[in-house]
Amino acid sequence: MKTRFVLINTSHAGNVGAAARALKTMGFDDLVLVEPRWANVLRREETIQRASGALDVLDNARIVATLDEALDGMSHLCATAMTPRDFGPPTASPRAHFEQLLGCGAAADAPAQSGVAFLFGSERFGMANEDVYRCHVALSIPTNPGFGSLNLGAAIQVIAYEWRMALGGFGAPAAVPVPDREVADAAQVAGMLAHWERALVDIGFLDPEAPKKLMPRLNQLFNRAQLGSEEIHILRGVAKAMIETAQAKR
Repeated sequence: MKTRFVLINTSHAGNVGAAARALKTMGFDDLVLVEPRWANVLRREETIQRASGALDVLDNARIVATLDEALDGMSHLCATAMTPRDFGPPTASPRAHFEQLLGCGAAADAPAQSGVAFLFGSERFGMANEDVYRCHVALSIPTNPGFGSLNLGAAIQVIAYEWRMALGGFGAPAAVPVPDREVADAAQVAGMLAHWERALVDIGFLDPEAPKKLMPRLNQLFNRAQLGSEEIHILRGVAKAMIETAQAKR
């Protein structure tokens, strides 16, 4: 489904860069700015730095004079407003609304949406009432009731993530295959334990006259670890180093 992110009267160049980064991370690239504070905002140094490599999104972004131009071709408009407006559209969380939107869109008797636009207001004042009124829904991100302030870039990232997940996400990265390894046999483990017993005696950690249950416990520990041959060699190397260090101090 065609997706567009619309930023209205954005005043901070860094937020435009952050928006581009958020969109690219979630696989979107349609960014439109309506009367931003800076006419050259897409080329400002702060914008480019905050985009953190999402330069293709900035290159494709458009600056327009009116909201009508920004919404051309969009059929479903989502305002982002923390405070519900009197006589405005219903307020919903992004996840709940996206589930409803995509569910209805898939129904045989429901019209398919030609495009979904997400509208974000200025950093200081949010969205104007008249812009909210023309939308189908006011999305409100669930936040801490005592502190609901979100930076513009962060809000865009949350909406972009929720929308991408509603569309099916990208799927989990393919697991890196773990090569088969041969587990050390009992004789190898026993030999390593004997080596460790000698090392622990040499460094004074184990009293051979009162060994208690140290070695059986280590035996069980290494059994649970399912050591491979290479790991046995490493542990025997550690034991050898302990013995050599103890001998050098005598």
